Amino acid sequence: MATARQPKTDTDGNGAVTKDGAKYWRMADALRGSMDAAEYKHVVLGLVFLKYISDAFEERHAEVLAEWGEDAAEDRDEYIAENIFWVPPEARWQYLKNQTRQPTIGTLVDGAMIAIERDNPVLKDVLPKDYARPALDKTRLGQVVDMVSNIKVGGAEARATDVLGSVYEYFLEQFALAEGRKGGEFYTPRSVVRLLVEMLEPYQGRVYDPCCGSSGMFVQSVDFIRAHASGNGNGGKAKGDVSIFGQESNYTTWRMARMNLAIRGIEGRIEHGDSFHNDRHPDLRADYILANPPFNVSDWGGERLRDDKRWEYGVPPAGNANFAWVQHFLHHLAPRGIAGFVLANGSMSSNQSGEGEIRKNIIEAGLVDCIIALPGQLFRSTQIPACLWFLSKGRLNGEHREHRDETLFIDARKLGHMLDRTRRDLSPDDISFVADAYHAWRGSMDGYEDVPGFCKSAKLEEIRKHGHVLTPGRYVGAAPQEQDGEPFEEKMAQLSAKWREQQAEAHRLDAEIEANLSRLGFGR
Repeated sequence: MATARQPKTDTDGNGAVTKDGAKYWRMADALRGSMDAAEYKHVVLGLVFLKYISDAFEERHAEVLAEWGEDAAEDRDEYIAENIFWVPPEARWQYLKNQTRQPTIGTLVDGAMIAIERDNPVLKDVLPKDYARPALDKTRLGQVVDMVSNIKVGGAEARATDVLGSVYEYFLEQFALAEGRKGGEFYTPRSVVRLLVEMLEPYQGRVYDPCCGSSGMFVQSVDFIRAHASGNGNGGKAKGDVSIFGQESNYTTWRMARMNLAIRGIEGRIEHGDSFHNDRHPDLRADYILANPPFNVSDWGGERLRDDKRWEYGVPPAGNANFAWVQHFLHHLAPRGIAGFVLANGSMSSNQSGEGEIRKNIIEAGLVDCIIALPGQLFRSTQIPACLWFLSKGRLNGEHREHRDETLFIDARKLGHMLDRTRRDLSPDDISFVADAYHAWRGSMDGYEDVPGFCKSAKLEEIRKHGHVLTPGRYVGAAPQEQDGEPFEEKMAQLSAKWREQQAEAHRLDAEIEANLSRLGFGR
């Protein structure tokens, strides 16, 4: 049975991300000095991106030069045809590296970024172009250029093993840690993204994230498809393509999202703007939605959207955007679409400002497929406990009919391992353990069974009895206690003796404290 297997702990589920990224992060962080992490982030990531496209260009340049000569090596079409960005002479890395000791290095880097955007329209308005600003120490900038020069990220071998993806992703996470909550808004832990992707299996169709941050959901979706492209028992369905649609309200984060996709050769329509007030994909009906909207946002402008057509299940409170996001997702789902997203735990039980009524209406509409309680300490930017929601319109259109009036509850709070004193992570086995239970329940794997303390398929009637509260702990019950085989009488004798010992020790300590107080003049 799929849910019977117990997860194992993997102390480094991120593999190369940690190995490659940590080495270069230590070098980069040493050069940061007193510069604010939010500012330094764009300095470093922009240069890493520039180094990537320059590496790929130089490798192709050498091939064309050797085979066809100098004129062909400067023909832009020779690069575009191979899906490699054209890098004009003034933007090539070696040219910049030769100028790292010059006071004009900032102006030269800005000029390189402008030239690349000019000759590669897909990157228009994406790259940072403020390296010449007076506040940026040019000596330090030259040192960063030298440091990035040591990273070979754009050659064929590096691209095949996604060295840049590893470095870039690790840097994003570390900047989220350095910046705290504000910086972490755009970063979703890799293991949480992997869990969402493994649950939804977005092999083909339209994938949408209206609060896409740095595009981590999209990167993991495409990586998932590539990992399964050989079949792996999937009957070839993994070979389909996905179309990517996203939106991000923060301009600098939007640029980062575009770069994050570009370094992996992923195309997508990533728009800039507020999804609530300026929906750039108004007619999109997505097959999959993956998202991590910001938790409990109070200033989302809800008072200006009281009559919005998206609020089919109730008007969300102006003081909390959680159920505005939920209904935005539902509005953009295709008739058989499915959404998986992160929300604060309060969304499962809150009855404030009409949230309970909205949740009830969504449940009664038969849309809630699965709810997962996540372990604490997964998110770097907030200590607010989080959960995963899965909403499916396919339930209304004939999919897994045997569970049409049921919701799967999974309590994953005991899973994961500590990376350090404050940060927890989910291992690949943890992720498979949860995803397998879900797929078994949906009928795509061997038969599903409830596992006390872990998962429960609850009927609508039971959810109603709990007042439409969706907290998994209310449904899954307690895990069975392991029996140690010791006879009850013997165990009780040991426990009684231990209790009496502790009582005697407590009396001794009380007497000692009383004596000390008497010596100090505070006796009875």
